[in-house]
Amino acid sequence: MKAIAHDRYGSSEVLELRDVDRPTAPGEGDVLIRVHAAAVDAGVWHLMTGLPYLLRLMGFGLRAPKVPIRGREVAGRVEAVGAAVTRFRPGDDVFGFCEGAFAEYVSAPEDRFVAKPVNLTAEQAAAVPISAVTALQALRDAGRVQPGQKVLVIGAAGGVGTYAVQLAKAFGADVTGVCSTTKTELVRSIGADRVIDYTRDDFTAGGHRYDLVVDTAGNRPLSHLRRALTPHGTLVLVGGENGGRWLGGTDRVLRALLLSPFVGHKLRGLFSAERQEDLKTLKDLIEAGRLTPVVDRTYPLADTPEAIRYWERGDARGKVVITV
Repeated sequence: MKAIAHDRYGSSEVLELRDVDRPTAPGEGDVLIRVHAAAVDAGVWHLMTGLPYLLRLMGFGLRAPKVPIRGREVAGRVEAVGAAVTRFRPGDDVFGFCEGAFAEYVSAPEDRFVAKPVNLTAEQAAAVPISAVTALQALRDAGRVQPGQKVLVIGAAGGVGTYAVQLAKAFGADVTGVCSTTKTELVRSIGADRVIDYTRDDFTAGGHRYDLVVDTAGNRPLSHLRRALTPHGTLVLVGGENGGRWLGGTDRVLRALLLSPFVGHKLRGLFSAERQEDLKTLKDLIEAGRLTPVVDRTYPLADTPEAIRYWERGDARGKVVITV
């Protein structure tokens, strides 16, 4: 089968379209998926580059990636199931988490998938798992958002941000999105009550304060972000790259956790978990028309390196998807 793989860490130039062995018959609790679409997320970039170095120490491979095929978000059709699988059968359309989604086939445990929402294409469904689950956990679990609260989403036009805006509205919050000039209309279109263009205005100015700030952009100091909070507000940090090659965004999260007990604000970092029950929650919201994936553009499998370069530039509105 065809797959995008690499044997060393580096830029998108290390990625190659290769012929690799198709996964064997699924294990007892696994499903074999014929991939229709996969999506680019921050984790793809981290595992491609091997940065921060902390990632390598966590078991992903010190000198080279242990899993050579990239891609973690997937949508496709079940080809075969293991003997112990009860939720799916061949022919079912599913979406979910895996390792190695940039390929024609992938095998993973059945609890990594749920049935594809009936109102989504495969390309849209592939854009959901990692980014939408991250947004859900940032708001509901870390932020404990409540109806009527004022929520600020920084990076509102990105892969996580577009979901955070919509989910905050679904939870009954008053939502302000922060993005660049060219993306303001998109953020309005997905439900933001107000939009701040950060190239023109400082979101801490004007006296506006927020009960919950979700920062998906990851490039602002804690002192600046705290100025946007109410006296007892909550800041949730999602990702970030300012901690250098060793710690990456983990550096800012650790500093926030250390500072939180000594200030009135609740400062939290998100380490999202890939849970099937959260996929089910998102599926219900999508089928109810309360959440819609934003797909900027799609690329064929062979053009995955170019798709990642486009994502790296920060130009994407919502998600970048690979079609297989």
